Parts: sequence; C-alpha cells; structure tokens
Amino acid sequence: MTEVPISARIPEELEKELEDYMKTEHLEKSTAVRKLLIKSLQEWREEYALKLLAEGRATVSKAAEIAGMDVWSFVAKIKDSKTPWIKDRIVEKDLEDFK
Repeated sequence: MTEVPISARIPEELEKELEDYMKTEHLEKSTAVRKLLIKSLQEWREEYALKLLAEGRATVSKAAEIAGMDVWSFVAKIKDSKTPWIKDRIVEKDLEDFK
C-alpha cells in the first residue's frame, strides 16, 4: 500500500489527548494518527452501512460489503445496534443474493 502524507490542524486539547494515547500505546505520532484514522473510518463505514440498510437503500449483503465485513459478522452488528432491517423488498433481494 502506498502511503501519502497528510496534515491537519487540531485543537490543543485534542493534541493533548493524542499525546496521552501515544504514551499509553508507545507509538510515534504518525503511527498513532494512522491507527486512530483507520479505526474511525472503519466505524464510519459500519455506521453508514447500517444507515443505508435501515433506510432500505442497501441489502444486508451490500451493507456488509460497504462495512468491510463478512455477512454473518455484519448480521451480528445489526443485532447489536438494534437497527431495523427486515423489509419485504430487501428480504427478497437478500434471499436471491444467497442462492
């Protein structure tokens, strides 16, 4: 994977939290920021996929793909989040996807 540099301005309070994280995890700043960014983007993908599913704009299998998860792990995520997802038009499409 090719890495590209980025820069961002953050509030001093956030920098202090970042420094605490770096000390606790024994990480350099670039590694700490990269790990936090990866984790946050994964959480965002999962939340976005759940939103699309709840709105009926994605099937379970498509939402799992968006979230970067296998279908069964994503179904567990749905259950944990209490996201409503059983809709007639979606169930038909999901059943076809599993055939």
